[in-house]
Amino acid sequence: MAYDDSNIFARILRGEIPCRKVFEDEHVLAFDDIRPLAPTHVLVIPKGHYTSAQDFAEAASEAEIVAFVRAIGRIARERGIDASGHRLLANHGADGRQEVPHFHVHLVGGRDLGRMLPRAAEE
Repeated sequence: MAYDDSNIFARILRGEIPCRKVFEDEHVLAFDDIRPLAPTHVLVIPKGHYTSAQDFAEAASEAEIVAFVRAIGRIARERGIDASGHRLLANHGADGRQEVPHFHVHLVGGRDLGRMLPRAAEE
């Protein structure tokens, strides 16, 4: 999948769309989700043009990868969800219901999040 410069996260990175910034450094931007699913729901995105976790893992520099992972840990600590627990979610492709073609992770916590997915028999 080719990177689409008109996606919403690219527009946020360019300052065309505002966000409630939580963290920023030279490689990462994190901001509150506008439709939170839990008390803490932060979107963490690399500033580079990566379409998916696979693309990021294969093409990002070590500095970008380290900055991304450390940003997630820092935000979890600052939001007070590192000890109680949280979930990291990255959707990929059509079956994964990826809505924005820019790699991003949802950092979600602040309450019991329940089971990640229903067991096949529960569907």
